Amino acid sequence: MRTVFIIHGAYGNSHENWIPWLKKELEALGNKVITPDFPTPQGQSLTAWMNIFSTYKQDIDENTVFVDHSLGCAFILSVLEEDREKPVRACYLVSGFAGPLGDARFDAINKTFTIKKFDWEKIKGNCERFVLFHSDNDPYVPMEKCDELAEKLKGKQIIVEGGWHFNEQAGYHAFPLLLKRIKPSL
Repeated sequence: MRTVFIIHGAYGNSHENWIPWLKKELEALGNKVITPDFPTPQGQSLTAWMNIFSTYKQDIDENTVFVDHSLGCAFILSVLEEDREKPVRACYLVSGFAGPLGDARFDAINKTFTIKKFDWEKIKGNCERFVLFHSDNDPYVPMEKCDELAEKLKGKQIIVEGGWHFNEQAGYHAFPLLLKRIKPSL
């Protein structure tokens, strides 16, 4: 049995978008799925999220899979900077980014997660596999942010036409392509 963490983004929670659907699908395959809720936008900071996440650290081992959406990706990169004995199995980054987006609405609340020097070598050493999903028309996260992240992580990019931000507004109550790509890591 693998432990899968699904991490939401800014202005999000564990009960929206494709997260409940993916949790149900992964549990049906015999996995333990953890979907923590973090404060956002009020009280949103890397420190606040790390404090909440610290209660789950005993659940992370070499069989762990991370699935992250939007700001959740930058958050997990910080988690992967921490010392660990063995790398986690895989990390699936959906609309991921590190660094400012160039949009004041988001950059102000995301800054503690994204305006920092990431230890890319340590991050890569703490995860066996990175897969990045991005849309060709994401209104929040520019394509070059995914390109930069894929280059730094040496990860595989999957570009989805018309996927927008992979959220409910784009019709993403389910995400079969993501599930298909996760299955080999289970």
